[in-house]
Amino acid sequence: MQDLINLFRNNIRQYGMIIALVLITALFWVLTEGIIFKPLNITNLILQNGFILVLAVGMVLVIITGNIDLSVGSVVAFVGAIAGVLMINNNVPVLLAIVLSILVGALIGVWQGFWIAYIGIPSFIVTLAGMLIFRGLTLYLLDGQSLAPFPDSFGVLSGGFLPDISSSGELHILTIILSGILSLVLVYMEFKNRKTQLQYNFEVVPMWITITKLALLVIVINWFAYQLALNKGIPMVLIIVFVLIVIYTFVMNNTVMGRHIYATGGNKKAADLSGIKTKRVVFWVFVNNGVIAALAGLMFASRLDSATPAAGNMLELDAIAAVFIGGASMAGGVGTVIGAIVGGLVMGVMNNGMSLIGIGIDWQQAIKGMVLLIAVGFDVYNKNKAGN
Repeated sequence: MQDLINLFRNNIRQYGMIIALVLITALFWVLTEGIIFKPLNITNLILQNGFILVLAVGMVLVIITGNIDLSVGSVVAFVGAIAGVLMINNNVPVLLAIVLSILVGALIGVWQGFWIAYIGIPSFIVTLAGMLIFRGLTLYLLDGQSLAPFPDSFGVLSGGFLPDISSSGELHILTIILSGILSLVLVYMEFKNRKTQLQYNFEVVPMWITITKLALLVIVINWFAYQLALNKGIPMVLIIVFVLIVIYTFVMNNTVMGRHIYATGGNKKAADLSGIKTKRVVFWVFVNNGVIAALAGLMFASRLDSATPAAGNMLELDAIAAVFIGGASMAGGVGTVIGAIVGGLVMGVMNNGMSLIGIGIDWQQAIKGMVLLIAVGFDVYNKNKAGN
């Protein structure tokens, strides 16, 4: 038991929010009389919050460097407008329009990253200006009106599902197979990592804790996959989010770039003295966030099947809240991709659950604000406690 207590104490950021997610989900399971766990609702939960999870993946890198990006909601709207003008007004092929839209997002990141990294203007000011600039450009491009509909093939981006290997039966077989493969991969990687740590004489948790953690994880993954399989299977949105999680978790944990991002946010002066080109790191983090925001913009436009001037309104706050709720620090240098996803799921489950039990949008916003305040207050409390 003491080992379990020490494990939780040493990883309070990571496990604290996972426990909070479980408790919030359980609460809404009771309040909605189980509706929140219905296969159709789980699918809708993914489709409604996929672009927020995508934004959170890009935003966590920005916040780890000690910066912030207030412009992503407007970039979502602007890229959606670009895509609408290309596909609807000019009949540009869908794939080419997607590539051009992503390129626009990268150029936005270059623009903002230049002012922040090389000119030295605070990210709050630059991205606040960007929020106004790109919202204004969206209104100009769309002339204050919506563009619709997009080509049918574009709708696959946010509304499509992975095709099954069999057309017979009510259960999506491929989803079950993939969940089993994912479970085996996670078990293999966990034991491989444990073996490596033992070889280098690192301290590891007792075997029973590892087995318990893996058993719970495998149960959750396969139960979740089973619920999806009862509906239409795996949404394309979930595939996009999963691929981003794998890529960015690997980058942050196993590459030089990832270590440089953490070092830049942890202590910029020390990072400079150690030879890290912190300006370049910050610049590329904002370029990356522009690309991620563009991807979210395409997903958002695809889900709405239209480009609208009001698209992406307040999404930047949802993404920032997800990152902080997921354990990132205001001071920079702390945060994980998985944590940001957990934070995004907390926000998504709360939105979905409160809507199901009939709580109005006014109280939803107030409650989410309180959750964000409590999460950041918890971070500050732990930091002060560690300092003492």
